[in-house]
Amino acid sequence: MQPRLLEIRKGVLDKNDQLARRLRDRFSSAHTLAINLVSSPGSGKTLLLEKTLASLRSTGYRAAALVGDLQTDNDAKRLAASGVPVRQITTAGNCHLEAQMIEDHLEGWTLNDLDFLFIENVGNLVCPSSYDLGEHLRVVILSVTEGEDKPLKYPPIFHSSDLAIITKIDLAEAVEFNRAAALANIRAVRPEMPILEVSAKTGVGMAEWLRFLLVQRAAALMAIEN
Repeated sequence: MQPRLLEIRKGVLDKNDQLARRLRDRFSSAHTLAINLVSSPGSGKTLLLEKTLASLRSTGYRAAALVGDLQTDNDAKRLAASGVPVRQITTAGNCHLEAQMIEDHLEGWTLNDLDFLFIENVGNLVCPSSYDLGEHLRVVILSVTEGEDKPLKYPPIFHSSDLAIITKIDLAEAVEFNRAAALANIRAVRPEMPILEVSAKTGVGMAEWLRFLLVQRAAALMAIEN
């Protein structure tokens, strides 16, 4: 039975990857930078995205968000308060988003009207690592309250990401966060990956995060034009 299960899984992933490539081409053609945000539950991912959407909108950039969750639409309602288009993807128990879900929920949106599309994945550091959603950037988020060994426990998601963000750094001292160990563990898995340290609550590190997004979008546009 095991080989058959592996064949089925490979077929599912192959189909997902094909659709993801088509989605990435659509995003690139529309000059829309797609960012997949992945983390454990409670990492501060939604607050980070909430502040990011509001900041981009206030500076004239056009952004939207797709929000994945097992059951509720609580996060989507919260993000919609930023004034940007937001859609909920309810997975009904699925522990990750898939490319087909992204395509289905893009219906009716004009991608050419968006500079950034954020995909808030289901809170999970395991399943999302295997599923390409057509994103240009995959960002893995680790909060200081989770412990410094998360990169060693879940290396695939850190290895497949383009940026690591350490969140809730305003709480680092209170929870006795070992910053040196966390950085060393991330770099042990992905030595060259950039790392940002952010507090969405206090604003520390947010300017660097927004600058990173703008630089990445400019680089993506330059690559398309060349």
